[in-house]
Parts: sequence; C-alpha cells; structure tokens
Amino acid sequence: MKLLFDARWSGQHGIGRFAREMRARLPVARELRAPVAPWSPLDPAHLTLRLLSAPRASLFYSPGYNAPLTSRVPFVFTIHDLNHIRFPEARTTLKSLYYERIMKPACRRARAVATVSAYSKADICAWSGLPPERVVIVGNGVGAPFAPQGERFAHPRPYVFCVGNRKPHKNEERCVAAFARIAARVPHDLLFTGAPSAPLLQAATAARLGGRVSFLGPLQDRQLAALYRAAAVVLFVSLYEGFGLPVIEAQACGTPVISSNVCSLPEVGGGASLLVDPRSVEAIAAALEAVLTDAGLARRLALAGQANCARYSWDRTGAALRGLLECGK
Repeated sequence: MKLLFDARWSGQHGIGRFAREMRARLPVARELRAPVAPWSPLDPAHLTLRLLSAPRASLFYSPGYNAPLTSRVPFVFTIHDLNHIRFPEARTTLKSLYYERIMKPACRRARAVATVSAYSKADICAWSGLPPERVVIVGNGVGAPFAPQGERFAHPRPYVFCVGNRKPHKNEERCVAAFARIAARVPHDLLFTGAPSAPLLQAATAARLGGRVSFLGPLQDRQLAALYRAAAVVLFVSLYEGFGLPVIEAQACGTPVISSNVCSLPEVGGGASLLVDPRSVEAIAAALEAVLTDAGLARRLALAGQANCARYSWDRTGAALRGLLECGK
C-alpha cells in the first residue's frame, strides 16, 4: 500500500491529535503538505488537482473531513462528527453547501468513511444515506503523557478545569454561571485552556468572580496532563461532541469528570463520569458542588474513570484504521 497521508491536519486540537497519532502508526509512503489548509474553501479543487498528479499513491487518507471533488486514487477520509451542520451556532451557508455538495458525494465515492464513535456513525449514516458497513468506527485513544504519575500544575488554590476553545458548542458560559452559583461555598478557582473571549470575561465580571477565573492560553500535551492531574474535577459539558477526548484524557490522569448526558459523551465516559443536562446551569452547579465537597464521590469517579479509559489506546485505534485502509488493497 503506497499511502498518501494528509499531514496538514496535525495541530493542537482534537483532529490534530488524532492526525499526529495516526501518522505515527500508519505505513505512510508520502505526506501531503501544501499551503492551502484542508478546511479552506479552496481545498476541494486543490486536493483534486494534487490527487490527479499523484500516480505513485495507491490510496489517499485524510484524518479530517476534507475530500476531493473527484479522484483516480482511491481514498478514505474521517468524519469525526457533524458539528458544522448539526449545531445551529456552528452552521453557516458555506459550511452547509460544503457538506451537501462536497462531503456527501465524497462519502459515496470513498472506499470507506472512518469515524470515532457509535454516536457519530449513526449520525453520519442518517445524514449521508450510507449503509452501516461503509462507515467504520476506529475510535480515539489516550496515551503518554496522560497518566496519574507525573508533573502537577502549581496553582495557589484548588481548581476546576475546563478544556475548550471558545466555540459555542463547548457551553462555557454555562460553566461560568454554574461555578458562580457555588463559588461562595468552595475555595476553588475556575481555569480554562486557551485565550479569553469577551463573553466569558463579561460573564465572570457579571458574576463578581474577580480573579477566580483564569485562561491559560495554548498548551502542549505535557502541560495539559499536568493540569488534569492537579485539578479537583474536569468540567466538560459540551452541547455536541463526536467523541470528547478531554473525558478520557482526564480519566487517564486520575481526575474525576463531570460531563454531558447528550451526544457521544455518555458512550465515551462509559458510566464513569458524572452526567448532567448541559443546558441546565442548576444541574451543572449541583454536580460541581457534589464532587468538590464529597471526597468519596470524587474518589469513586476517579477510580471508575481509570478503568474506563483503559478501553482506549492510540495503538488500538491505529490498528483499526490500518486494517480499514489495507482492506481491499
């Protein structure tokens, strides 16, 4: 198999982590690198031209949702979820056109579509009309440096940790509102990955949280693992996820997790995270207070989480993806 791998997806985000881990585990003959980003509106035409001039490749694989308009090279691509069209705040006319005019026909032309959860598979099949055997779950994984042992983030007070990117489906304003409801009764701070946004800063100011809400900027994996380990709880109450890597990363670090009772998150959490209605500030606040004030509950969640995350490894995901790519070679 002379595999051409779209290396442009690698980065400090969910698909980026998946791309890096799969690149390390696949028999890649060549990498596709180009100045056009794979999420650019120009990419379908650019990718088509690149594949038309790639006679040495026997298969093209993208770890993300980009696909060519046509291709003489067989291809497999990965749809992690349908957030861009399922979640109203993420949907735009351009994204809807891309999914309908580019991705849906590509699903029918592809050798197969890879995805990461049973939830996403069902959603993709319902949207695309593909039979279930054409959409293959390869999963996601967790590995080094996410483990209970290792460096711990130094913070002057105990803290709740939120991993997000300021996108609306991450539901972060409700996290601030929920924390504000219990802030007077706990000594914890609320820490976010990434840069602040005006709405979150305004929410923290309106709730009179002062210096108890912090934004830590971009983080490397080692820094992220240190933050997970030292957190009292990880709060990940997204409104839509195709998988939700922070759930199993936090569990692997021995940290209890509060997560949503919707989309893929109950599946991924495996009964080991405390599930809440993500649209209910009251439910999120109650779960937070329960975990932060009940050491026994926090310990039970942490132990159950470590057992659950053992189901996931990048080696297992890589083997499943390699098997899919080699099928029919």
